[in-house]
Amino acid sequence: MHALTAVAGALALSAGMTLAGMALADGGVTVQLPDVSGLSADQAKALIAELANVNVITSNCPGYEVTDGEWTLITGTGDKLADKLGLDATTYDRSYYGPAFKLLDDPEACDRIGPTAKPLIQRLIGMGGGTTPLTQSQ
Repeated sequence: MHALTAVAGALALSAGMTLAGMALADGGVTVQLPDVSGLSADQAKALIAELANVNVITSNCPGYEVTDGEWTLITGTGDKLADKLGLDATTYDRSYYGPAFKLLDDPEACDRIGPTAKPLIQRLIGMGGGTTPLTQSQ
């Protein structure tokens, strides 16, 4: 099941777009993304890894689900950081989502990482991001 979930997660990730500080998720929810311009490369790499881990866990672990707006904030910020770091999609997936999906092999990963999702979302909001949909496709 995890392999199928991993494929679905990768497809969902590739369906998101980042435009001028806003992210449009598959399904049409657009949210304001945080300002990541002031992050150093090391800070950006640490944050993008945390975002990938939280995305995989909240997408695959019952009890840790996030809203569409929160998911868009997480994935859109990850995409924005990948752009900042000059990562192509293959390198981004291999470097960050590959290790994140391996977490699903650890029976304690859900309960270890799941509780970090809400504080991470609040940190992104504190950086200027949002979870409230700005628009929704028909």
